[in-house]
Amino acid sequence: MPKAKTNRSAAKRFKKTAKGKLARRKSSSGHLFTSKTRKRKRNLRKKALVSKADTKRMKRLLPGV
Repeated sequence: MPKAKTNRSAAKRFKKTAKGKLARRKSSSGHLFTSKTRKRKRNLRKKALVSKADTKRMKRLLPGV
């Protein structure tokens, strides 16, 4: 039986938390910062959790995680 391969692009984007949930970066944090408020930019730096609906799909991409 062949080993399950990890999707490398997903492995670079998602990290497992201590409790086993998946952490991700927030969107809209790449450019055009002059139009965003200071508070919004500060909150975009924080990590977010992958939604419960998407977790099963992500775990399939990341079998070793």
